[in-house]
Amino acid sequence: MRDAIVRARVDPNLKLEAEAIFQELGLNTAEAIRMFLAQVRLRRGLPFRVETLAANDDLLVNSSMRQAALDSVFDD
Repeated sequence: MRDAIVRARVDPNLKLEAEAIFQELGLNTAEAIRMFLAQVRLRRGLPFRVETLAANDDLLVNSSMRQAALDSVFDD
């Protein structure tokens, strides 16, 4: 059986950062994609949770974490 080809457009920086992590794990991008697809098949869904935050979930974060997040936005 011939292999199917998967093509996707991704941000170049995302690709480079992911490839560096794959290299640390001893994988290349194609192997990582095959692993991802195998997990999708095994779990019959995504192998991680996908969700959105409720509009007020950030209010549940303690104030020091909230302040650190705000500070990081304005750091130059």
